[in-house]
Amino acid sequence: MMSTSTVAPPASPAARVPAGRPDPGTARRLPSVKKVAIAAGAYLVAFVFLFPYIQMVLTALRPQEELRQATLLPERFAWSNFVTFWSSGLSGNLLVSLQVAAGSTILVLLVALPAAYYTARHEFRGRTAFMILVLITQMFQPTAMLVGIYREFHQLGLVDTVWSLILVNGGFNLAFAVWILNAYFASIPRELEEAAFLDGNGRMGTLFRITLPLAAPGVVTALIFTFIAAWNEFVVALTLTTSPGNQPLTVALNSFIGQYQVDWQNLFAGSVIATIPVIILFALIEGKVVGGLTAGSVK
Repeated sequence: MMSTSTVAPPASPAARVPAGRPDPGTARRLPSVKKVAIAAGAYLVAFVFLFPYIQMVLTALRPQEELRQATLLPERFAWSNFVTFWSSGLSGNLLVSLQVAAGSTILVLLVALPAAYYTARHEFRGRTAFMILVLITQMFQPTAMLVGIYREFHQLGLVDTVWSLILVNGGFNLAFAVWILNAYFASIPRELEEAAFLDGNGRMGTLFRITLPLAAPGVVTALIFTFIAAWNEFVVALTLTTSPGNQPLTVALNSFIGQYQVDWQNLFAGSVIATIPVIILFALIEGKVVGGLTAGSVK
């Protein structure tokens, strides 16, 4: 006759913890002094960088009679300062800035992408000299060539046009875009493209399906750099544009600066509005940087 034996089920983790001792899984550990110091330092640095923008927003909401007060916060918020910005006609200048920044960015990407890809994937005579020449063009400042730039566009009949600003900003940001994209294309293994060729993809199909998704961080970096540089450009726009309707917002904001008085609240209101497109651009593109690191590498 066979005897039956019962096997006790394994004790749960909570049952194995001796009485009187806290469960290590539920115990909360206090952060170390080093982590607290690093976090406090990070918040302090962030506040130092953000404080000018906070002050700009508060000044934009401050009424005219409170501009000379030493208080940080205004007694009442004057939202009418932002209404004055739109009623002053500067919305058209904001549109000009968008056209110049977007046009320059598209022009730079259209030229820099094939140039950087070809120099990263092909060895040809004069390649090093070409890359050095591209780097040298980055060393020139637009201010040093204003006279020549103005004379050239005057002969072409492009003075006081949006196209002149697009061409100038695109030309001066092209060198950086070629260098950064060349580095990203060179870091992508050739074996991925060769595998795509074996699957029947052509050169253009491999570029758009494999290489560009992997180089998305570099493309985003070039896009952001070019857009912000063209958006903030002032000296060339002041020289090449004469009519108020063709001036970008950076130049048009000078209308709030008079000979004897500065309209600070409206000037800062316009500055706050001028930062919004850049913030929106970062919000739309930031999530694509991490996705571009692995996209296209797995079939």
